[in-house]
Amino acid sequence: MDCGTRCYLDHNATSPVRPEVTAAVVRALTGLPGNPSSVHQEGRAARAALETARRQVAALVGAAPDAVVFTSGGTEAANLVLGGSLRRSGRPAPTRLLVGATEHPCVLDGHGFPADRVEILAVGADGVIDLAALEARLAALSGEAVLISVQAANNETGVIQPLARVADLARGHGAALVHSDAVQAAGRIPVDIAALGIDAVTLSGHKLGAPKGTGAVVLGPGVALDAALRGGGQESRRRAGTENVPGIVGFGVAAELATGGLAREPARLAAIRDAVEAGLRARAPAAVVFGDGAARLSNTLCVAVPGLSASTALIALDLAGVAVSSGAACSSGKVAASTVLAAMGVPAALAGGALRLSLGWNSESADGDRVLAAFDRLLATLYKRQERAA
Repeated sequence: MDCGTRCYLDHNATSPVRPEVTAAVVRALTGLPGNPSSVHQEGRAARAALETARRQVAALVGAAPDAVVFTSGGTEAANLVLGGSLRRSGRPAPTRLLVGATEHPCVLDGHGFPADRVEILAVGADGVIDLAALEARLAALSGEAVLISVQAANNETGVIQPLARVADLARGHGAALVHSDAVQAAGRIPVDIAALGIDAVTLSGHKLGAPKGTGAVVLGPGVALDAALRGGGQESRRRAGTENVPGIVGFGVAAELATGGLAREPARLAAIRDAVEAGLRARAPAAVVFGDGAARLSNTLCVAVPGLSASTALIALDLAGVAVSSGAACSSGKVAASTVLAAMGVPAALAGGALRLSLGWNSESADGDRVLAAFDRLLATLYKRQERAA
């Protein structure tokens, strides 16, 4: 990115559309007029493009193409999975939901289970799920059909959850299913639904550089899902409504690019992120990095400097041409208290200063330099204020 104008470091909120995706979407908009459910030539061409994208998205998470159900985004995908109809073929649907304390609101608030059938799974101070507590709870629920929902990686801190261990515990329980919100993780770390042994993952295209308004549910083998939207036979009768062909085509291209970049992008972004983290620690030794010590996405840094409020920092950084976030971008633009940091036991005063920097496909080392230069000015103002107050 050209840091002579703006530095965009909020890829966990949304990633700018990739040029290759833009070109593919334009081709679909202008060259694919048909409905993919129609049998004429135009319809068949749209169907072929749709199925190519289905294969591309399936490859992103190691799934079979027919396991992919396209949706309008990650929120709809999570609501669809957690609506109460996900089940193993031939078995009843789960009657209880166990959900991680640091999940995205589309999981915490988007499920269809009665309140008295939902239990929150605690995390440690590092944001990692308490596996011992999960194991104990599953033992206590022996014989009950349970759905476990645990993020692959957190949208605010970047903390990566031990999904393979969660799946192992679920298999030991026998009647438990595992869903993972992989919106932030897919394309940034390897996510293989079969290797992990989980039953469903949910995805969002715009986190990968695709247009907003595209997402998917990806199902594991032997898992069934009833449609929440009815009225047509689209998506193998699992999600009615004419598919957003141009958006899905873009999602497929973005997924393929992200899959191809997994061998090099994490290390490239980690070098930029780590340089910013080290620079901030040098400038503000009291700075706290949330999730430090746990495995984190290489593109994400969530940090607070005691005495520096997030609202003040966001305005100052924005005026300096740097776009970052105070956390999840799901609160109508408000700087609100973080439920993620609260679940990790972070004091409210410190959590109120949390800033999230998240890198992506167009991030460069110059972005890190621009951020640190902006922080130099921001911290100088903070320290002068503290000196006057002393």
